[in-house]
Amino acid sequence: MSVLTAAADQSVRAPLPVLGRDVTVPLVTGGEVAYAALDYAASAPALQRVWDDVAAYAPYYGSVHRGAGYLSQLSTELFENARGTVAGFLDCREEDQVVFTRSTTDSLNLLAAALPGGCQVFVFETEHHAALLPWRGARVTCLDAPDSPRRAVEILERALAGRAPSPGSRPRPGGEGPDGPALVCVTGASNVTGELWPVRELAAVAHAHGARIVLDAAQLAPHHPVSVRDLDVDWVAFSGHKLYAPFGSGVLAGRADWLREAEPYLAGGGASRKVTRRADGGVDVEWHETAARHEAGSPNVIGAYAIASACKALTEAGFDALVAREQHLVRTVREGLADVPEVRILSLFGDDAPRVGVISFVVEGWNSSHFAAALSAEYGIGVRDGLFCAHPLVRTLLGGDPQAQGECGAPEAAPGERALNAIRVSFGAGTPDEHVERFVRAVKELVRDGARWSYRTQDGRCVPDTSA
Repeated sequence: MSVLTAAADQSVRAPLPVLGRDVTVPLVTGGEVAYAALDYAASAPALQRVWDDVAAYAPYYGSVHRGAGYLSQLSTELFENARGTVAGFLDCREEDQVVFTRSTTDSLNLLAAALPGGCQVFVFETEHHAALLPWRGARVTCLDAPDSPRRAVEILERALAGRAPSPGSRPRPGGEGPDGPALVCVTGASNVTGELWPVRELAAVAHAHGARIVLDAAQLAPHHPVSVRDLDVDWVAFSGHKLYAPFGSGVLAGRADWLREAEPYLAGGGASRKVTRRADGGVDVEWHETAARHEAGSPNVIGAYAIASACKALTEAGFDALVAREQHLVRTVREGLADVPEVRILSLFGDDAPRVGVISFVVEGWNSSHFAAALSAEYGIGVRDGLFCAHPLVRTLLGGDPQAQGECGAPEAAPGERALNAIRVSFGAGTPDEHVERFVRAVKELVRDGARWSYRTQDGRCVPDTSA
């Protein structure tokens, strides 16, 4: 593997070098400015280290598994070593499996497809749609939004204590209670408020009632260490594109039994150990019992390697230092927004709740899509506006009906017209101080002086009006 030595500087820096840090973008008011990427919660830029590692491997790319050639064997070794790196990054148990998927969404849909019959699923309405929607084939209980971590634990405790037995259910090995299998799905950090959830306490409640728990770590893993053992979760899911490795891969890691007993997520080559033709014209299949069972097709070796590279880079940089620096940025943004009376920061758990670098807010007198468009067009700052694929949560936070329908993106509303959507600023290990400082200045100037350009709605987005 010496041919794959990374070219990137391995020293710890603040911020960590990322691609795009030197990109300039045009301003509608004239001139150019360095782009301030403050939408990490959607997709974080690639770490320079990840890019360099992938570039060093690319000439040696080959098919994974079963190939006799040198490049195939090299790629297979790289792919399987990446699995071990991810397991170490997550502090998995020895018997856990690491399955490479396409994303957090794909990981949770895979787990949903592997649920045993009669399984009951408990999920808070505050979840991202990737964690809220995959369970529709099961008996789902949607839990109300809590106003504190303690309240979240109480709500789950009451729900699990009152669950009814599944029809025809029997106790199963692996910790399920007499009421049949149950699964709790919870985020580690909200993609809307950035607030940390009491995962360890929720896992203890779940296990006390014979349920299992899956952690959506999409917003947690890029910002904080995640230990499967310490949190005592049964599975964890996350995406490479939020972990500074945007190469189309994700992870589902955890207990093997439900995955081993389920039909393959995709039927095809790689998932099958043996296929034989029957006399009646059909085929019999013996499926793998390892992670390969749910990795049919040609594996995304570059995506898996990129995730492993990001895991190594974050570990080597040290999460203590990364967390400390990010909290400095969080304070800069929150204190700056607190100086603007027209700004309301959205929160479930209150101002003192621990959080990652994800902050959502609304501005009195502004349509959120108009405000986000002005930040981009006039200041070169990229943020997110809308409902953030967490419609029930955002509508609850904004005082609307969480059961109401809504769309992501800009509403058909005139600039200045109130709408039930918000603005989200998010950042991480690659964010320079100047980007968040420019953002705070821009918010204050827009609120004080208004936009310097006129805007209109086009194809569902608020955009600068260049027709004049």
